[in-house]
Amino acid sequence: MDTTTTGSRVTRVRHEPVRRDVEVIRIDEISPNFRSLTFAGEALASFRSDGFDDHVKLILPSGDGEVARDYTPRRFNPVSKELTIEFALHGHGFASNWAASARLGQRAVIAGPRGSMIVPTDYEWHLLIGDDTALPAVARRLEELPSGAVAQVLLLVADRADRRRLRSKAVFNVNWADDEQALVDAVRAFHVPSGEGYIWCGAEAAIAATVREILVEGKGHDKDAIRSSAYWRRSKGDEA
Repeated sequence: MDTTTTGSRVTRVRHEPVRRDVEVIRIDEISPNFRSLTFAGEALASFRSDGFDDHVKLILPSGDGEVARDYTPRRFNPVSKELTIEFALHGHGFASNWAASARLGQRAVIAGPRGSMIVPTDYEWHLLIGDDTALPAVARRLEELPSGAVAQVLLLVADRADRRRLRSKAVFNVNWADDEQALVDAVRAFHVPSGEGYIWCGAEAAIAATVREILVEGKGHDKDAIRSSAYWRRSKGDEA
């Protein structure tokens, strides 16, 4: 395992890549468009996920060989060796359809994470931004924040039935957006507080880029204290 640090106090940890055979042992219906699957297997004995926005690859067999998709580890119990992943069910996509129809005992392969970005929790304030694909990472981060932390959350979740109650020891507020423009408008309206803060965003590629531009170039936030990640990219089919 290799560890490096950046100027923003973020620690980067690299892990040896491992493929792990697992099976579904629990299924939870979170909301109309979110489903949680818990995987178990002895291969998870060495699993670790140090960053709230880590990504593992869910590898599934297909007619052409294998399909691999990235997902955030929602939680991991090292004692029981159980890994939980939450799936946004969009009604399209191989992995999403697999998760929607998964049954107890079904098997899969999980690889990674290859590395972790460990963001300290002692920043004076935190801003978390995302769409529904980032909801598991945002929920995990909020649960990690300690008492006394302060966070603002801006989330695009169009279906109000999917707007779950989030939990944290921190003092936080959630602003729900109905569409991408509303999310961008909320970012533009955000007043960057004084003091050292960290901003995290996970969304469609163009939105993530816009968020970074607004906060770094427009509002002068430290470029070393923000991570704005493309969780997915809109295709021509998505726009049709």
